[in-house]
Amino acid sequence: MPRKLLKFLIIFDNTSLLYFPGQFLSGRVLIELQDETPAFGLHFHVVGEGVVRNGRRQERTYDKENYIDFRMRLLGDVDQGGPAILSPGIHSFPFKLGLPLGLPSTFLGRYGWIQFYCKAALRENNGIIHKNHQVFIVMNPIDLNLEKPILAQPFTCEVEHKLGVVCVGGGQIKCRVSLDRGGYVPGENILVTAFISNYSNVSIKRTKASLTETIEYLARGKVVQTEKRELAVLVRGKIRPGAKDEWHNELYVPPLPPTNLHGCHLIKISYDVFFVIEPKSMEKEIKLQLPIVLATYPFRHSGDAVNANTWPESVLKPDTHTHYPSTLPIFRPWLHEKPSEA
Repeated sequence: MPRKLLKFLIIFDNTSLLYFPGQFLSGRVLIELQDETPAFGLHFHVVGEGVVRNGRRQERTYDKENYIDFRMRLLGDVDQGGPAILSPGIHSFPFKLGLPLGLPSTFLGRYGWIQFYCKAALRENNGIIHKNHQVFIVMNPIDLNLEKPILAQPFTCEVEHKLGVVCVGGGQIKCRVSLDRGGYVPGENILVTAFISNYSNVSIKRTKASLTETIEYLARGKVVQTEKRELAVLVRGKIRPGAKDEWHNELYVPPLPPTNLHGCHLIKISYDVFFVIEPKSMEKEIKLQLPIVLATYPFRHSGDAVNANTWPESVLKPDTHTHYPSTLPIFRPWLHEKPSEA
């Protein structure tokens, strides 16, 4: 039996597949037929959803919320008695939909995701249904210039920690850590400045600075899973008793979703710079936590042009540097890179 349907595609006008809330999602469903084909209808469905799943067999939890659920009929009429006759050749069925404001950004994780896609279904009169789908990306931008002004200022964290008993190898360690500001975008560097004074009789094995992502997955109002990843790491070596060390190093910010996911109540994302001091003994490590905000648009200098629908040249654009396939889940490759020595 010859194949009637040669092509069945969903094609977006925006070839990058990247959209902002409030923009129009437009394109066409393309059908190429070899023979004349009776069809009862061509249905089109736009879906936006957030899903959380806990894969443990003993305790399966599941929650979901919908952001878009829009259906339209591109061919056929409910009141039409018989099928529509499609001639051999190429048929194009346009669609256009305004995306709602406040949509969360696309996100793919181990225990949940936020995904947007279109589905098309062509039903022939013999009962055969042809289906296809196409994923598109939503980015809800966060502009650092519209956030709290304090994010543009440097901030500091200090600690004084006593190790054991002074007479048997203890003493005090002082540490002061500063970041050049509190808000960043992918592609920028976080300047970490630190001063460590080892007044103890114990060597410090190493000091470490890391950019860390924490993802919380919620189902029915409760946190059911947490992921924590070191995204960028810098390590410095030993500090002997009575010695000091000084940091002036940079942590690179890779392509990442922004802090939190505005519009989503199931997945929360936060970022921190942790500074860790590891004593060369049975003592616990000393950890300083400096929370930061990751956004979409960087701080502007006076006189810079403002355009909410274009990406600054200094920023890594998600349509070219971040891969969003049509299958789930996906793991980002830089998460498995080894720490580098400062």
